[in-house]
Amino acid sequence: MTCIVAALADISADYDTLFCDIWGCLHDGERAFPDAVAALRGFRQRGGRVFLLTNAPRPRGQVAAQLAQLGAPDDCYDDVITSGDSAQAALVRGVVGRKVYHIGPERDLTFFTELADDLPPSDVELVPLDQAEGVACTGLVDDENEHPDDYRPQLLLAKTRGLKLLCANPDIVVDKGHTRLWCAGAIAQLYTEMGGQSLYFGKPHPPIYDLARRRLAAMDPGAEPRILCVGDGPATDLAGAIGEGLDVLFVTGGIVAEQTGTGSAAADQPDQAQLDAYLADQKMTVTYAIGRLR
Repeated sequence: MTCIVAALADISADYDTLFCDIWGCLHDGERAFPDAVAALRGFRQRGGRVFLLTNAPRPRGQVAAQLAQLGAPDDCYDDVITSGDSAQAALVRGVVGRKVYHIGPERDLTFFTELADDLPPSDVELVPLDQAEGVACTGLVDDENEHPDDYRPQLLLAKTRGLKLLCANPDIVVDKGHTRLWCAGAIAQLYTEMGGQSLYFGKPHPPIYDLARRRLAAMDPGAEPRILCVGDGPATDLAGAIGEGLDVLFVTGGIVAEQTGTGSAAADQPDQAQLDAYLADQKMTVTYAIGRLR
């Protein structure tokens, strides 16, 4: 049975590092959650490290700037590790070729131009689909009005040409306020179902955790960190933590609030029976759960 806790502070003494999800845990795309900010600050004040692991397809500097705009100051975390950072490294290595077709909004074009400091200059060129050697997907062009099925024609052509698809954000959906939006992971999933090959670099896949550990080791050489993962996405945060053999704090008030019986009252905690039934259905074992990060 998963242990439901009232606050991060109740279990934080057993850990010195957090790998914490952002969207759904620290903010909802419109504002930061004050209790979550306070919880992360408290963890750091007790000497812990907080690494924010996100499937955002953008460089970490842009994500940090967005966090500040949403009300999450930089004193509540030590570093941001994005799936964009991890995917950029693969892009520069040429895993989908040098001539690439982009699926995603214009705001994500920085994925191709603003590279991490530890990466060499990129010679990747954005081209039309009929000239491409591969596809890079950062999301839907208009995630508020489009559906992944709208991309079937492009994906069919890409599959017919044998192109690999680099997915810079494995999330299927996120909630922006009260609106559910489709993400790049939904397009990559559809491409795989159609017979194409999708390559993933965010949670739950190993590259983003490898990157986080490397950056942690650079900060604390020789340390043997006790890591707790925090997240609300079963297919990304939970599956990633379980795959890495790490403990996890499941924030149930995010995208699976209804399935876990997480209420909207002041307590805002999951229902134990519904939580256990949901995790059994997902064939997952989770260390801890909490309605909202606090």
